[in-house]
Amino acid sequence: MGIASDLKAARKVLRNALRSRNTRRELAHRIHTEGTGEQGQVHIVVYFADTRVNLYQIRQWYAPLAELAQTHPVTILTRSPGATLTLKDESPIPVVYCRKVTDLEAFVARHDVRIVFYVNQNMKNFQMFRYGRMWHVFINHGESDKMYMTTNQFKAYDYALVAGQAAVDRLSKKLWGYDVARKTIAIGRPQADHFAGEVPYPRDGRTVVLYAPTWEGDRPTAAYGSIASHGVALSEAVLASPAHRLVYRPHPRSGVIDPAYREANQRIIAAIAAANAADPTAHHVFDDGPQLGWQLADADVAVTDISAMVYDRLAVGKPILVARPASPDAEVDEQGFLGAASWLTADDAGDVLAAVDRELNDPTARERLAYWSDHHFGDTSPGAATARFHAAVEQLVGEWERHAQVHLGDRRVSESDPFDDDEDEEGFPASGD
Repeated sequence: MGIASDLKAARKVLRNALRSRNTRRELAHRIHTEGTGEQGQVHIVVYFADTRVNLYQIRQWYAPLAELAQTHPVTILTRSPGATLTLKDESPIPVVYCRKVTDLEAFVARHDVRIVFYVNQNMKNFQMFRYGRMWHVFINHGESDKMYMTTNQFKAYDYALVAGQAAVDRLSKKLWGYDVARKTIAIGRPQADHFAGEVPYPRDGRTVVLYAPTWEGDRPTAAYGSIASHGVALSEAVLASPAHRLVYRPHPRSGVIDPAYREANQRIIAAIAAANAADPTAHHVFDDGPQLGWQLADADVAVTDISAMVYDRLAVGKPILVARPASPDAEVDEQGFLGAASWLTADDAGDVLAAVDRELNDPTARERLAYWSDHHFGDTSPGAATARFHAAVEQLVGEWERHAQVHLGDRRVSESDPFDDDEDEEGFPASGD
């Protein structure tokens, strides 16, 4: 067994090495034929050091960043060749690949960067933090009550753009010595102003149930995923009803760690295919596409886990059921919305349609939803969050210009690290949600 295991591991290492080499060759050819993608002058960059598996974290920012780029040049800086290839295919703003730290240093030397945005807590963010003549701003990849939202890593950034009062309260309670009033700027959820995509089913009177679970998590306290505990029973109940339609959108990392979770995910996907084959008018949907928007905006009721999807849905003000984690080790903060949420336990997953009906028809549930939507996101009317996002950028640019004047006569010194010769790498990232 030991020899067989070693051989299997060796084959995996070899496959990964070959894939990585081929990816680098493809990217090198593309840069040679198309150019680096670098603009003449860049004032705002989004630093994305992660691999393809976490592209969902930056995809949701495409539309807000593209709109921002109309007034301020914006570029995505990447470190992973695989992620770079995908981003070059789909990003609406320029993408520049920095294979080595020296490439990063050269880019910074060529541009008068004012703001660097970060969408996650990848450990390679610290290679960008060394540059002091710019604001390092955490914009995250969602709003939720997960422990990820109060990590002490917030303190590493000059500022954090947060969704609303709920985020401010959360950080104030959890982070010792953190100046929340000065360090955070509430902007709402600008992505919600760009929710788009064509609905892939007819408007035929069926009640649409969105099931959007998260992945199984990489530690007991973050075991929020419901696919293995709730998913099969929930999905079968919706698929069996001629009055309902299921839209299933699992987290991209579902099943990467737990085989049981992976198997349950595959069972749900197969059940959707079987239900559509049995009744072609049902139009149930398994959705793994890059576009997120129509799912949240169109579904009559959404069932989500404790994840950013709860709050993406809350941003559109429509009914939500939250799957209660089956694991007793999962850390659940019920100080905020989760303390008032309508929970769906694993035991009740098979009776999900009754819960769906209650959320749709209970006036008290509607009032509760409206309150928490405002608490987390403020004004959710169309365009309001985008206006706050742009105002926050202008505030930071103004602060940058003020400091630039104060330090106008300072002698420029190198901010490079002679001991850091790090290059890109293809592998599992250090961060994920």
